[in-house]
Amino acid sequence: MRALRPPLMLLGLLAMLAGGHAVQAGMPAADEAGAPVAKRVAPAPVRPVTIAGVRYEAALGTRSRSLPQEGGYVAAIDAVSGQELWLQRIYETRYDPALEEDVQDVFIRRLRAGPGGKTLEIVDELGRRYTLDLATREPRPSSKSKQPDGRRSSTQTE
Repeated sequence: MRALRPPLMLLGLLAMLAGGHAVQAGMPAADEAGAPVAKRVAPAPVRPVTIAGVRYEAALGTRSRSLPQEGGYVAAIDAVSGQELWLQRIYETRYDPALEEDVQDVFIRRLRAGPGGKTLEIVDELGRRYTLDLATREPRPSSKSKQPDGRRSSTQTE
């Protein structure tokens, strides 16, 4: 069973209230005004999957490519040449403008080949599951996906 991680901002605030410094927890303590500052840690590496000569990876640095969100994209790369063939967004991240964007980013946590190598099974950091049809590049939520509150549902809505 996996332990739940409280939001980084809450950890920093709790450390400050307890008289500690958030810097000791691996986070900047405060901005110039003394407000707690939360920065998300880098996502864990995701093992790529190779199917029929194409390597599928969880793409990082998507904001630097002028895409609307960081995380949530799969890149298809020719396994021989290393050339990117295509990039597909799997899910949309909706950002609250009152919060820093980096702490709201949701990254892909796991990739796995689906039955017969025709699909790619994807799990994000929130436990939501998706299936990417490799022929059509159509992503769809899995019926085994979790809702944001952690409950399982037969229908995943974004």
